[in-house]
Amino acid sequence: MTITAGVLAVQGDVAEHVAAVERAGASYDLDVRVETIRSAGVVPDCDVLLMPGGESTTISRTIHQEGIAPEIRDHAAAGKPILATCAGLIVCSRDARDDRVADLDLVDVAVERNAFGRQKDSFEAALDVTGLDEPFPAVFIRAPAIDDVGDAEVLATVQGRPVAVRDGPIVGTSFHPELTDDSRIHDLALFQPLAADA
Repeated sequence: MTITAGVLAVQGDVAEHVAAVERAGASYDLDVRVETIRSAGVVPDCDVLLMPGGESTTISRTIHQEGIAPEIRDHAAAGKPILATCAGLIVCSRDARDDRVADLDLVDVAVERNAFGRQKDSFEAALDVTGLDEPFPAVFIRAPAIDDVGDAEVLATVQGRPVAVRDGPIVGTSFHPELTDDSRIHDLALFQPLAADA
């Protein structure tokens, strides 16, 4: 069976997400075909979608200028899985708390940008994540914190603050799961829901 995974390729760790989604799919004996997304017309053909980190204002501006934003909303409305990491989560949030970010209002959270500090304050933490048997080695780089959680389910916290949530078909993380060799977050967000629906 072939699964088409779309990776928003405006900014961020595109190659790392591609590798992680291919690893996660291999455990299901799936042929994962990866499409990088820079313009409209690609998202509708994707079974799962990844929204990497980067600079949230740039990502937001680009997906709206290129006509990708409504396609992402349609993907979510169809119940198709999305993994949104770091700036991807900010763009998907209900409230990015930044007038420069036209948030997609897909994840019922408000987000505080750079809540854990700047680049020099990057850190790693072993996170207990709902749905995973063992702690996940999470990498935090200029990470946002999740505030004001509405209907979203909190999957993990660090320093008492939510850093991973699920809202319908979307899993959002403050951290960068693609920067490890551990593909369990990609599995949890993208392939477990597909397997459940199969």
